[in-house]
Amino acid sequence: MDNLFDRPWFLRFTALALAVFFFFTVQAEEENNSSTTIGDTMDILRDVPVEVYYDTENLVVTGVPETVNMKIEGPANIVQSTKLLRDFSLKVDLRESTMGEHTVQIKTENLSDKLKVTLDPAMVDVKIEEKITQSFRVDPELNERLLAEDYNVVKMEVEPSSIEVTGAKSVIESISFVKVSATKEKGIDKSFEQKARVRVLDRELNKLNVTMSPEEVTVKVQIEQNNKEVPIVLKQKGTPADGITINSITSDAKEVKLFGPRAALDPIKELAVNVDVADINESGTYEVTLPKPKGVKNVSSEKIKVTINVTKEANSDESPPEASVEPDTEPDSETETTVQMKVTKKFSNVPVEIRGLQPQYKSTFSKPLNGLVDVTVTADQDVINSLKTSDFNLFIDTSKVNAEGEQTFPIQAEMPDAIAWKLSDEEVTLEIVLA
Repeated sequence: MDNLFDRPWFLRFTALALAVFFFFTVQAEEENNSSTTIGDTMDILRDVPVEVYYDTENLVVTGVPETVNMKIEGPANIVQSTKLLRDFSLKVDLRESTMGEHTVQIKTENLSDKLKVTLDPAMVDVKIEEKITQSFRVDPELNERLLAEDYNVVKMEVEPSSIEVTGAKSVIESISFVKVSATKEKGIDKSFEQKARVRVLDRELNKLNVTMSPEEVTVKVQIEQNNKEVPIVLKQKGTPADGITINSITSDAKEVKLFGPRAALDPIKELAVNVDVADINESGTYEVTLPKPKGVKNVSSEKIKVTINVTKEANSDESPPEASVEPDTEPDSETETTVQMKVTKKFSNVPVEIRGLQPQYKSTFSKPLNGLVDVTVTADQDVINSLKTSDFNLFIDTSKVNAEGEQTFPIQAEMPDAIAWKLSDEEVTLEIVLA
């Protein structure tokens, strides 16, 4: 045997045999491996939902995507059945995690071990926060460009006026606006109400991911035509007939509402109503037509009733002319008069009272100085003798003041009966400033 190994030809034959053996062994292994990989394939499942497990009663989790894309590789039959059945699940389990920020893995469940799975993304950054609920007032809004010309919003109400908002503590603390928008087609000229969804926004008007209760509220919008309420100032017009003295002209109507464009309404401070006394010969109540100022489209009342108190002189032989307006009540058929001397007297420095000024303002008289005017009175001698300055109640109504600056107001008067009177100034000018 030793001699056999010493021969070169034997060694060469043995090496050749071993080489052939190893060649066929490796080839067989490669063919076996190739046969096991034949039929493998790859597919991508898109928008696969991700389930999140945590304490939903007390916590809020942000950062977990609702869906991910999943690539699966493996035997074709398993890939195909997985794609069709989708009997697996993806989940993020945070039940043992503490509040704060975490990086967690999305895990698969009920997938074949023969599949190679790649998730996009596979890891996610999550934030676990305390869940809180807070009440917020809902503010209504309406685009006023939708209103018809000369109309404005008087009032907007929301029912319910507040809602409960639930979410992560940091999100609730970032809430700046809770709004609801009312909307209709352009040309709104009537009040309306509608249901609308509430929007919860941060300072940059980004919509926040929160839960609302309720999600919808009712918005009530009150619309009316532009208007302004101004005082009625009665002014005597014309000259009374001989023997007739106009003692007073009064009316229960103190204010009137004007409708129209803002540009026409803003300059109007009062509505001057001229009462023609040229044909008045009896005391009584008369109808007077209200004027419509330039630019004003409508007046709340076309006419008002005025009460005119007159005195006839006993020595007047002329029959009184017929009045141009008819009183609401028939005058007495006989009028008792007493012959007395008419006397005229001037009462100086009668103060004008300021009524209705809001507490946030204070005022000073610009004209007349110190708010003092003269009152010239004509009446019977005994009436004149009984009068004193305190009998004349002169005042201005400043309840409509809503801005600073110099403003003019008509003087209104509460006077004793049976006198004719005239003021040295019919209006006063005030300088209004914030208190």
